[in-house]
Amino acid sequence: MNSLLSRLNSLFAFTLTVMACLTFGCFLSTAFKEYGAPVHIAIGRVSVKNMEDFTGPKGKSDLGFLTFDVRADLDSLFNWNVKQLFLYLTAEYTTKNNAINQVVLWDKIILRGENTTINLKGLRPKYFFFDDGNGLRGNRNVSLWLAWNVVPNAGMLPLLAGQGTGHVRFPEVYEAGRSF
Repeated sequence: MNSLLSRLNSLFAFTLTVMACLTFGCFLSTAFKEYGAPVHIAIGRVSVKNMEDFTGPKGKSDLGFLTFDVRADLDSLFNWNVKQLFLYLTAEYTTKNNAINQVVLWDKIILRGENTTINLKGLRPKYFFFDDGNGLRGNRNVSLWLAWNVVPNAGMLPLLAGQGTGHVRFPEVYEAGRSF
């Protein structure tokens, strides 16, 4: 006869194996789902100022200001295995010093059960749009992207981008005296 501890160990090992198989099955049921949704980004007011940069030996750097509108219906991204969405809006641009610059301007977390339709107007960036030099003034290649991370209950954490973008053109002349 087996002892009580031996029987408890067997029961625990069997339960753990069954739970691992169920978790893997949960992962497989949504692993190959496409998490895409159409996004519309519109740009409002845009200005750039030459501000003092206290982070390094450089004198002044460009600080961009803008307002934007975001429309998206993210209901198709939710299924039984999605716990939350982490949305973030990034600005991507090139300068003569850097081939690619990416700056996160805004983010939001949408939990399961919350309203998944986004219709935000006149938003300002949550984080500073600071360039590490003077690469924003007159830059015509600034693109805004809405991307999201789908946080599942079980499985991998995919990094996905929205299907819509907005383009920003920063003015050549600094707009001094205009505050946001």
